[in-house]
Amino acid sequence: MKVIFLQDVKGKGNKGDVKDVSVGYAQNFLLKNKMAVEATPANLSKLQGQQKRVEKNAAEELQEAIVLKEQVEKVTVEMKAKSGEDGRLFGSITTKQIADELNKINGIKVDRRKMELPDAIRALGYTNIPIKIHPEVTATLKVHVTEEK
Repeated sequence: MKVIFLQDVKGKGNKGDVKDVSVGYAQNFLLKNKMAVEATPANLSKLQGQQKRVEKNAAEELQEAIVLKEQVEKVTVEMKAKSGEDGRLFGSITTKQIADELNKINGIKVDRRKMELPDAIRALGYTNIPIKIHPEVTATLKVHVTEEK
């Protein structure tokens, strides 16, 4: 019996898959627990419509990510911090502070968890921070740390 999986079923199929399973398994487990529906022509066309909608949404998200990448790469975030000799900071500058400053000054909202900074910034100067905006799009944000007087 052909069924369309409505959710992931370990060892059998993933959501949206169309597969042949035994009639007993389909009727007694998959259909009964609403994990799958029978693969009728109406259900197949409904599945195709859903897949097209998902692809369209994914394409729109990718375009939005590309636009955001262009905005982020045009900007340099200026941060001020107290420092000692040799340009070492008293404390550090974290991704949260950078994200807040980026939002406050330029109006660009970026989640701090998407910034791939292995350790907080602890020195004066320029730092490039990669930001994973989308699985396929990574932007580079320039941060300039200057001495606070």
